[in-house]
Amino acid sequence: MAGQTTQLITLWQAGDASARSRLMDHCCDRLRSLARRMLRRYPHVARFEETGDVLQQAMMRLCRSLEAVTLESGQHFWNLATTQIRRELIDLVRHHYGPLGPGTKHETDGIDDGDGQRTPKYDRADWSAEPSTLAEWAEFHEQIDRLPPDEKEVVDLLFYQGMTQEEAAEVLGITDRTVRRRWVSARTRLHDVLSKEESEE
Repeated sequence: MAGQTTQLITLWQAGDASARSRLMDHCCDRLRSLARRMLRRYPHVARFEETGDVLQQAMMRLCRSLEAVTLESGQHFWNLATTQIRRELIDLVRHHYGPLGPGTKHETDGIDDGDGQRTPKYDRADWSAEPSTLAEWAEFHEQIDRLPPDEKEVVDLLFYQGMTQEEAAEVLGITDRTVRRRWVSARTRLHDVLSKEESEE
């Protein structure tokens, strides 16, 4: 599949106007699988959104990005796709859990109405608990976008795409040791940045 992805990218960059749509069609199943896996990392969004909705919006973002970016390889395409899905999910967090979002007043568990049914609660959200946690959690995913490119690439493969370190090393053409070093560095950087922001609040 990687070979065909690269071939379609080459055709598109050579001026084949149909290559972009063929590229998206070719990668659609894997993009859907990636969106599903990443949605699991956003359980509060999964309460309101389905994989197909996330995929559709992320693909629109990806198409716009492809107009402005010169792809260097098939892996560059997948890095870009992962980034666009992540950004769509972050925006959905803001939409559903912003001040006017439904997530601020919806509790899935609800209350027992006496006949075995559970009615959702619509009380004011406790902004001292879950919403602040969600804000920090969304910030974590945003900080991943700000990592150095080589570290972000490893985080995308390991954390979002679910690859092993050995698989990531093979995809990137680097050693397992380099993958581990970048992974540790990324985690340390994220911890330091988020800890500093928390101490400044």
